[in-house]
Amino acid sequence: MSAHRIPLAGVIGAPIAHSRSPRLFAHWLGAMGIAGHYIPLHIEPADFAQAVRALPRMGFRGINVTLPHKLAAFEIADHIGDRARRIGAANTLTFREDGIHADNTDGYGFVENLRQSAPGWSAADGPAVVLGAGGAARAVLDALIDAGAPEIRLTNRTRARAEALADAFGPKIRVIDWSEAPEALAGTATVVNTTSLGMDGADPFDLDLSTLPRAALVTDLVYTPLDTPMLIAARARGCRTVDGLGMLLHQAVPGFERWFGATPEVTEATRAAVLG
Repeated sequence: MSAHRIPLAGVIGAPIAHSRSPRLFAHWLGAMGIAGHYIPLHIEPADFAQAVRALPRMGFRGINVTLPHKLAAFEIADHIGDRARRIGAANTLTFREDGIHADNTDGYGFVENLRQSAPGWSAADGPAVVLGAGGAARAVLDALIDAGAPEIRLTNRTRARAEALADAFGPKIRVIDWSEAPEALAGTATVVNTTSLGMDGADPFDLDLSTLPRAALVTDLVYTPLDTPMLIAARARGCRTVDGLGMLLHQAVPGFERWFGATPEVTEATRAAVLG
């Protein structure tokens, strides 16, 4: 790839106008004085493969991928990293001379957010509870297992989806009926909401937290609103809480490094720039 080209990267989704990633990358590029651009691209599923294959010739070094394309991104890759392979989906594609490299940095972003925002937190502190069994849950389960969680209690409104993840991720996963989720919170060290419950425009968050230990760390992947009903309820019990925005910020770091050749920092200024 020509060294004289202005480096380009972007994010592909359908829809994509809501994405905060362009604001994040623009902040980092400006703060570090890098002449590059990061562009939101609305690509429909039927056009995904053709569009992605054209990007390197247009000067793109890589792209982030969001809904509904994470499985398609995994399938188009010539080379698949270990994390993406375990999760079965990709959110970061890098274009190199030998083809398209796929990674999944969601789990990395999840854990780095907790480590930065809750110093002293360790996945090994005790059992974790994960609410939801979608794509985000896959990344969270992989990250928690990798970080040393002794047991993960997984619950989802549709039990079959949780069972499928337990089959995929092994014996550390224990499936709990959604109706029994409140009891499953007893004795936990980490609680993660990967569902849309409590998100603006979605169903309200109505889980009973009365058995939640005060020593537990509670995090919500939802960041609209930033302070979700779950986080507010957990804080009222005396728990430490971490919002979901930091996961978005941290998961972008590996891609930025690969595409623009510098390591950005996640700071309060980064958060402020993205919240705008």
